[in-house]
Amino acid sequence: MKSSRRRIDVNLVELDQVLDSALEAPLSEADHDKLKDTLHALAAMLMRSRNTEKTSEVVEKPEESESEMQANDNAPSPPGHGRNGAESFGGARKVDIKHQKLTHGDRCPECGKGNVYGQREPKMLVRIVGQAPLAATVYSLERLRCGACGQLFTAQEPEGVGPDKYDETAAAMIAQLKYGAGTPFYRLEQLESQLGIPLPAATQWEIVEEAAQPLKPALDELIRESAQDDVVHNDDTGMRVLTLKRDPKDERTGVFTSGIVSVGEGRKIALYFTGSRHAGENLAEVLKKRRSELPSPIQMCDALSRNVPKLPVGVEILLANCLAHGRRQFVEVAENFPNECRYVLELLGQVYGHDAEARERGLTPDERLRLHQERSRPVMDKLHAWLEAQLAERITEPNSGLGQAIGYLLRHWQPLTLFLRKAGAPLDNNIAERALKRAVLHRKNALFYRTLHGAQVGDLFMSLIHTCQLCGANSFDYLIELQRHARELAICPAEWMPWNYRQTLMRTTPESAEL
Repeated sequence: MKSSRRRIDVNLVELDQVLDSALEAPLSEADHDKLKDTLHALAAMLMRSRNTEKTSEVVEKPEESESEMQANDNAPSPPGHGRNGAESFGGARKVDIKHQKLTHGDRCPECGKGNVYGQREPKMLVRIVGQAPLAATVYSLERLRCGACGQLFTAQEPEGVGPDKYDETAAAMIAQLKYGAGTPFYRLEQLESQLGIPLPAATQWEIVEEAAQPLKPALDELIRESAQDDVVHNDDTGMRVLTLKRDPKDERTGVFTSGIVSVGEGRKIALYFTGSRHAGENLAEVLKKRRSELPSPIQMCDALSRNVPKLPVGVEILLANCLAHGRRQFVEVAENFPNECRYVLELLGQVYGHDAEARERGLTPDERLRLHQERSRPVMDKLHAWLEAQLAERITEPNSGLGQAIGYLLRHWQPLTLFLRKAGAPLDNNIAERALKRAVLHRKNALFYRTLHGAQVGDLFMSLIHTCQLCGANSFDYLIELQRHARELAICPAEWMPWNYRQTLMRTTPESAEL
């Protein structure tokens, strides 16, 4: 919620006259108000906008005692980022270089007394070169014609040159740039043209559209496996589709991209769905594939009713609401109620600190639950009592900004505190909001999808790319291998997921897995 800024028309000549008159006589009330409004408007324009919701940035810190100041002075400085070591370049080509003159066991050329032995850790050199996103090679094949019969003989193309002009790597790179990095087709066309590689936007679309068809079994398998996971996050954001056919009975006018992120044992899955359905409706479609013998999943979302799926009778979910959304209610009014908001934000900060400790210690879901019950429950009980007292004792006006923030927490207290009663329940929905940033980036740079079919192609590639990111897999390499093994993917898609496709490659084609 942004604070409204009053419009002020500034006349510099008039302001100069006000200042000049102030040298001769006291300012009139009208001139005083005019000068004050101008200074306040200038200060508001110069004030740096806040791009974080950290408590230390939202509200001013209370004055510290001398002992606290000494403790802060003695605190170690935060570690710097440093340089990336060679092990950080997982996508780099590895080249092993043997010593040109010596081998393991040779006599030392320096002292002549001992032998040299190989070291466990070689010296590492990293060299980075620039290259075009898509490069081209032109093969000039010599042709010879017989002077008698006219038979034409053409040189054989080099080994490894495929039959297609655009191979799997081209489709993977275009999809990665378009749906992974948010680069519009026309912008990539301009860049490649400057680098001497013509690549029209229409051609780029044809390439990714053709590549999307054989990859659909991978998306279907992601949806199926996502439905079996223990925790599902969902949210949506607005999207534009220029040509969208609607059911005449459908009264909706909006178009949305829903983001669903499921968390299972050792892996996470991201799914995107664009259309007129809300996030809750798309989640309901996904959960239809859930096995009936599994326990009820935990659904994390904000408090909007459209995010909750309408499930058949007998199918249940454990609803958890996003604590970060509840916290944000106080962040937005902190300027007007600094003391009260600081109190709430600091209490919630303790809860997030306990959750961070659980991650650092690698606790199991049950151990994490016990930690929160021991440490976070007293904090949340204290917060709940304070919230109720603010309204019951008429300390806070219910219709004020602070009162509405308090009312939000009290209305949704049970789903906001599910993490105190259910093992594995998350605190917030941030992982789904981060996933939706990929769709927001596309909307910002490309503005729209032309058709619903184009949106579905985008959803497919975004789902595969973001799932790779969540699993720590190389999405560019993954898209290449899926295209090269489309037949195997169609037969057994479960073996070609981002978290296990490398193992499948090692079993089927060991030489490919070593690249």
